[in-house]
Amino acid sequence: MHDTSFPFPYPKVLVTGGSGFLGRFILPRLQAFPGVEIHAPRSTEYDLVEGADVRRLLSTIRPDLVIHLAAVVGGIGANQMNPGKFFYDNLIMGAQLMEHSRLQGVQKFVALGTVCAYPKFAPTPFREDDLWNGYPEETNAPYGLAKKMMLVQAQSYRQQYGFNAIFLLPANLYGPGDNFDPQTSHVISALIRKFVEARQANAPFVRAWGTGKASREFLYVSDCADAVVRAAAVYNECDPINIGTGCEITIAELAQLIARLTGFGGEIQWETDKPDGQPRRRLDVSRAREKLGFQARVSLEDGLRQTIEWYELNQKDASRGASVKSSARSTSRVSPP
Repeated sequence: MHDTSFPFPYPKVLVTGGSGFLGRFILPRLQAFPGVEIHAPRSTEYDLVEGADVRRLLSTIRPDLVIHLAAVVGGIGANQMNPGKFFYDNLIMGAQLMEHSRLQGVQKFVALGTVCAYPKFAPTPFREDDLWNGYPEETNAPYGLAKKMMLVQAQSYRQQYGFNAIFLLPANLYGPGDNFDPQTSHVISALIRKFVEARQANAPFVRAWGTGKASREFLYVSDCADAVVRAAAVYNECDPINIGTGCEITIAELAQLIARLTGFGGEIQWETDKPDGQPRRRLDVSRAREKLGFQARVSLEDGLRQTIEWYELNQKDASRGASVKSSARSTSRVSPP
């Protein structure tokens, strides 16, 4: 059962990226509210990089609320190969959609940012007030900065136009239905696939990216969906809000945990010539507790078990990358590497 204990004041909702990873968890939560009409068009219908398509989308649906999940995303390798595309497409999608939402008279806009908008050496835990105190980690800075521009836009539009736009910063997401494509997947799904395939092939070792010394915070996708829907309903302030667990784990510890849960008993060999990305990531989640009454419920180990179980049941399709498309305007993944 989804939480409907709070009022949801928006009768018509547009969700961009609704068929993507996070979107597929958000839609049923919205559908649990009686009388809410939800629209989640596919990227084949509207290309959000094209201004004409954005205008056509908003004038056709005329939503009261826009939840913008659509993004061009990937792991460290994908960010390194596509910095220009990741910057331009994410920047233009967000800027155009918010501007035309304002012009169309949309009551509220929910923008999903990314934890890699934080400075590379931000003190942990990351506090929202530290968001501008340095440059992001270089491998995913173009993506992080493009998404962070929605915060600038939201705050300036609130100041000048009284436009109600909010900005959320989720931790790295994972869960059933994640992207397991080796070219574009993030660390949890990449490791799950490697360890399951290695176990099935009786391989003696698995190679893992980097040194394993970097740390990350991971948020189960259903917890993130709960937070986004709650924020859409009840939060109407200019300050950004972190969405996470407040817990971190090193990549080496994560790999050992996934190896154990997948039943892989071989060696983990670290590719130390590959970049680790940001040294540490852990969010201060006190603002989410205070403003949203949100606290993550799914532990990392429980979430990994459920994700591994889903992957093993859907391995054939997931391994082809069929579960989440990696093309530009079709995905709603919001968690960077």
